[in-house]
Amino acid sequence: MINRDRLVAEFMEMVRVDSESRHEGNMAKLLVEKLQQLGFTVYVDDAGPKTGSDTGNLVARLPGSTDVPALMFSAHMDTVSPGRGINPVEENGVIRSAGATVLGADDKAGIAAILEAVRVLQEQKLPHGELELVFTVCEEVGLSGVKFLDFSRLKARMGYVLDSNGPAGTIINQGPSQDEIYAEMMGVAAHAGINPEDGVNAIQVASRAIATMQLGRIDHETTANIGIISGGVAINIVPEKVMIKGETRSLQEQKRIKQTQAIRDALEQAAREGGAQVEVKVETIYPAMAVPVDAPVVQLAQKAARDLGLEPVVKGTGGGSDTHIFNEHGISAVNLGIAMQKVHTTDECITVDDLILDASYVLAIISTAANCATGKGEWAF
Repeated sequence: MINRDRLVAEFMEMVRVDSESRHEGNMAKLLVEKLQQLGFTVYVDDAGPKTGSDTGNLVARLPGSTDVPALMFSAHMDTVSPGRGINPVEENGVIRSAGATVLGADDKAGIAAILEAVRVLQEQKLPHGELELVFTVCEEVGLSGVKFLDFSRLKARMGYVLDSNGPAGTIINQGPSQDEIYAEMMGVAAHAGINPEDGVNAIQVASRAIATMQLGRIDHETTANIGIISGGVAINIVPEKVMIKGETRSLQEQKRIKQTQAIRDALEQAAREGGAQVEVKVETIYPAMAVPVDAPVVQLAQKAARDLGLEPVVKGTGGGSDTHIFNEHGISAVNLGIAMQKVHTTDECITVDDLILDASYVLAIISTAANCATGKGEWAF
């Protein structure tokens, strides 16, 4: 039922539209036009000024034809850099970028799958409940867009975000919370050749701190990383200041808090012992999310996968997505695998077969929900 040529053409059309984070305006305009042509009522919220984007999040609603609870489907409009001037090509059933850019399958493959599923739904006149589509801005910069989403516009209490690796049938029901850690280590500047003993080398003190930290995989639920360290102004000056940025993540909040504190303690101890000063700032970027396996949103996704001939896989992940914020606001949401590969690199790609399967899976979820309707605004799986 999926129209291969139409799906591929629309996906390629969308990835050609530049939409790096905070520059999603043209993509939003294109989607508003497409959604209105499909009969959706579209609302653009005021997240733009709050995130620094040139547009807000899109919320679109299509009335249902059967008495079944509303379903939400979501994907993000922004891409990472380098994401300007993308030229997609298809070779041997694989779509990739022809140049030195990302492809943008993360997350326009998700958007394309949703739109194609709706088109087939309408062409086949298949029964469906009310559909709400949410296309967010600035997901790639700390889930900023969804944090400012106008949730009062949403009726659905459960939904699906199409923004994970893994093939169709992959259901991400757990994700970690994340702390972003920023520290400034302050030493004392001095001439490196004439009087280095009068200085305190901030880079050296920071390095000693980092050397004592436990980083990488802490346990099966927890990770930590120092990703950026920069400082100094010249090789003949004992560096006065160095900046350190890192993160901690865990499926368990207390483990994340403990790991973040361990990094803070290492920095403060090294500063004391090295005669330096340090200022540490911590921001929790998003909370953990954990949706029970027996929750309706998971059960529906599993049944739809099996109806499609797929074997569903329910699992956790170490990454974050808009699902965290949806769940925080009382919308039971899971993240679906859409088989995008090598994301955030210039080798990013997706196969046409996977793109078709993604759209088929969205359609199967909508159809399965309608077929399992009890007539009382509920499902019976």
